[in-house]
Amino acid sequence: MNSLRRLDIKYVKGIGPQRAELLTKQLDIRTAYDLVHHFPTSYLDRTSIYTIRELAGEMPYVQLKGRFISFNVLGEGAKTRLTAMFSDGSGTIEVTWFQGIKRLREVLRTGVEYIIFGKPSTFNGRWQMTHPEIDTIEKAVSQQGMRGVYPLTETLRNRYITSRQIHTWICDLLDSRPAFAETLPRSVIEDCRLVSLDTAIRELHRPTTPSALQKARERMKFEELFYIQTDMLIRSRRRKGLTEGFRFARVGKYFNDFYSTCLPFDLTGAQKRVIKEIRADVNTGRQMNRLVQGDVGSGKTLVALMTMLLAVDNGYQACMMAPTEILAGQHYETIRSLAAQIGINVRLLTGSTRAKERREIHAQLLDGSLHILIGTHAVLEDPVQFHNLGFAVIDEQHRFGVAQRARLWKKNVRPPHVLVMTATPIPRTLAMTVYGDLDVSVIDELPPGRKPVTTMLRYDAQREQVYRGIGRQLAEGRQVYIVYPLIDENDKLELRSLNEGYESICEIFSNYRVAFVHGRLKPAEKDYQMELFASGKAQILVATTVIEVGVNVPNATTMVIENAERFGLSQLHQLRGRVGRGADQSYCILMSKYKIAKDTRERLELMTRTTDGFIIAEADMKMRGPGDIEGTMQSGIPFELHIANLATDGEIISMARQAAERLLDADPGLTSPANGAFRAALAASISRTNDWSQIS
Repeated sequence: MNSLRRLDIKYVKGIGPQRAELLTKQLDIRTAYDLVHHFPTSYLDRTSIYTIRELAGEMPYVQLKGRFISFNVLGEGAKTRLTAMFSDGSGTIEVTWFQGIKRLREVLRTGVEYIIFGKPSTFNGRWQMTHPEIDTIEKAVSQQGMRGVYPLTETLRNRYITSRQIHTWICDLLDSRPAFAETLPRSVIEDCRLVSLDTAIRELHRPTTPSALQKARERMKFEELFYIQTDMLIRSRRRKGLTEGFRFARVGKYFNDFYSTCLPFDLTGAQKRVIKEIRADVNTGRQMNRLVQGDVGSGKTLVALMTMLLAVDNGYQACMMAPTEILAGQHYETIRSLAAQIGINVRLLTGSTRAKERREIHAQLLDGSLHILIGTHAVLEDPVQFHNLGFAVIDEQHRFGVAQRARLWKKNVRPPHVLVMTATPIPRTLAMTVYGDLDVSVIDELPPGRKPVTTMLRYDAQREQVYRGIGRQLAEGRQVYIVYPLIDENDKLELRSLNEGYESICEIFSNYRVAFVHGRLKPAEKDYQMELFASGKAQILVATTVIEVGVNVPNATTMVIENAERFGLSQLHQLRGRVGRGADQSYCILMSKYKIAKDTRERLELMTRTTDGFIIAEADMKMRGPGDIEGTMQSGIPFELHIANLATDGEIISMARQAAERLLDADPGLTSPANGAFRAALAASISRTNDWSQIS
């Protein structure tokens, strides 16, 4: 493979400098290695020949064998086209070309037998085919079988670089070289029953049978995912082995007093399990990097507080960062009220903190009298120095960039233990890849007394009924969210907008105060409007998705999401998590147009059937791909995926993970001669620039 990595794409037969430049710009194909790893996304069956008489309904790509009986050039200038009548004795089909007309007129002849290959369609009862592939009988024989359809761009098509052309270049390259040397360890190939690398690459580009193609795809998917899992495990094990951390050996007075006298409710089994996992981590003498994921309302904040008390019991300070001032303030009020009884000093530091109070906080941090600091990005500012920071909690971690979190490391001589939390459920197999070098804990139970949110799908014709329901909730003293996809009207999109909705809601519910919040508001105005709602002075909050991560209002029992069909499942779930935080029954109403696509309706109906964030995350990933979740990654997957799909290849991810663990258990440094080729291939494939484990 190394020789292919070194071979510039312009030196591959048939490509040259100009095409090489196009391939690099359009497909990021720079070397021969990149070219052979440009795999087809689907395949065309060239095994069967149809007759024109057999064409019916919606047809796939087909082959027809016959003769051209006439040619005719029509139109002028840019509208010039070449039409031909093609007959196979059973009927005729009209063939049209809009490009390459001069060349086609020179090479095509009437009366000569050809095989044409393309997608037929009908117009005014007549069969047509546009820009088919054309081969002589002799050449068509060599094209028989399954042929890959390669990813292209419109620019490449306009420059006459077709899927067939790419296929030809790859086949010429494969024919010109010996077998590809194996890169995976033999033990892995045998244990996982994989075909060889050479077989896999050749079958992917020139399949002999459907079953051989399937085995080839499984091998290459496994290889990509095995590289990722091995790399992440190496880094995780290195971190655990080398990065010293504070040892929290004792469970002291603060933790025990809180547990015995201050708990607002009994811990769930999931909370107890996660606290136990964290306690084990902080007692190893190695730095902890743990991700805790759990639905909104699952009790992550309580887990964070109890583990911060472990730090305080052992003579260290703790801090907690949240992405917004409102959320930081909410955490502060919750933690201060819970911990006040046991003498824990808790302070809040945000961009809005007054200078005098800020100086007090800085002084208390330095002399060690401040136990727990809650804050926003302000915690990362240079003047903020701790006496002995031992534990850091980061809430909604994807809202903080790598560079920002890295500054935490400078707050102490030795890096603190790090607990990152997210309310965005991540499918298990994806978490294994995206956060593969972090330890992951899951809180998958809701605290006792919480009632699941009742979710309903309603259409515009039922709007009056929905408003009557809102009126009943308001009359009982409850509060309501109404969420819109847009701030302003958009002529191109038939969607309800916040500004339009705000006026309408103010008019319909004139006896109640309506607050509003969206992304264009200045921070001070946004905070003011949110505070109106949080304090109960406003009974209705009209908002965009800025409330997705936001204020906790237990009295809010109803959420209406307008044009719900415009949102992904995970986002709908996040929004729904704003209600159902109190003891009262809560409702989420998904408003939608009646005429929507079948898969869209299925997505919305799934929301009405379950409140399990992990089921929803799995479904969302299968429907929309892993992109949304990958977008929360801070350093990225260290390899480009050419064929594996994080949304659909969960079984292969698990198999790759287990194989990587077995390999590293047997040979931690990959120093065995049997693993030499894999070690070299792994090093050559790594494109990671930042190490998540070292900056989280």
